[in-house]
Amino acid sequence: MNKTNLVRVSASMPSKVLEDLDNLVRRRGFNNRSALLMEMIQKEVALQNQKHSNEVMAGTVTLFYDHAVNGLQHRLNGIKHKYVAEIISSTQIQLVDQHTLEVNLLQGPAQQLQLIADEMISNRGVKTGNFYLVNSALPPIYSKNSIRANVFDESKEG
Repeated sequence: MNKTNLVRVSASMPSKVLEDLDNLVRRRGFNNRSALLMEMIQKEVALQNQKHSNEVMAGTVTLFYDHAVNGLQHRLNGIKHKYVAEIISSTQIQLVDQHTLEVNLLQGPAQQLQLIADEMISNRGVKTGNFYLVNSALPPIYSKNSIRANVFDESKEG
């Protein structure tokens, strides 16, 4: 962030809350209170946007599940195919005791991503799931009108 964009603000809080804030700054490795507060505010804004807007955002759905549950992996793969435009990437790590940790990268309208996350997390056999969005979007990965397609057309001219 450019320093010319910074605006100084002031906040009043009980001394115990300030002490907790300073401890959190140290534990999380931030350089100062401002950096931590900015990160916390951005998370809260992203959370509100995912609930109340249809802004295009990027995010993750993290799942921890028992892959031995009958049909679970088939259902999750079906969801990934159903939302192939929104689910950009998916990776799985096989853990002990028939468990899998899976992370899915998504992009699209916030409310649509919330529905996808809910559909994935609510499956029988998913032990825990977490949905996290950021107020940002990935650059387009591919389209018929992509720059790469234009490069091929330009090479024919020379």
